[in-house]
Amino acid sequence: MADIRLIVGLGNPGPEYEHTRHNAGAWFLDQFAAAYNTSLTPESKFSGHTARISIGGQDIRLLHPTTFMNRSGQSVAALANFYKIEPEQILVAFDELDMPPGIAKFKVGGSSSQNGVRDIVSRMANNKNFLRLRIGIGHPGHKSKVTGHVLGKPSAAEKQAIDEAIDEAVRCTELLIKHDLKQAQNRLHSFSATVAGD
Repeated sequence: MADIRLIVGLGNPGPEYEHTRHNAGAWFLDQFAAAYNTSLTPESKFSGHTARISIGGQDIRLLHPTTFMNRSGQSVAALANFYKIEPEQILVAFDELDMPPGIAKFKVGGSSSQNGVRDIVSRMANNKNFLRLRIGIGHPGHKSKVTGHVLGKPSAAEKQAIDEAIDEAVRCTELLIKHDLKQAQNRLHSFSATVAGD
């Protein structure tokens, strides 16, 4: 079994952002919670919405920070410190510009240009070793268009592709927890390769 004790879904707070591409991580977390018949409730001391589930006998916290994206680390660090959860025991789901809609991949550590991920790293004493679930939202083609793109709503076709990737990622996250990262990566990356036509 993979030792995952916290799953985080990144997004911006408020109804105006709920359906924007930047909230793909939060969409994943909501669907993951629903798969375990639970919903997230506000927890002010962690600046987020939280839930607690058990998978294969493993106690796991779910967290959707209610800070803005670039302050996500404040929420993640508060919960992780309170429950003594190490960075290596955390999975963070977020939107990924460098992959098209319909693609999702697991990755351990490394750098990221995603503001929420960067803030988590900085508030975890620059420890980058947490697991990431990158959910593709596509790139608008020029950096000047990035802000409008991530804060915009996907087309119906894009949303369907993202939803299908999230659906598969939910199943693969359970596989990750009950078995190991390699099996989960193989299944999710095979799915993504099929979508991409590789």
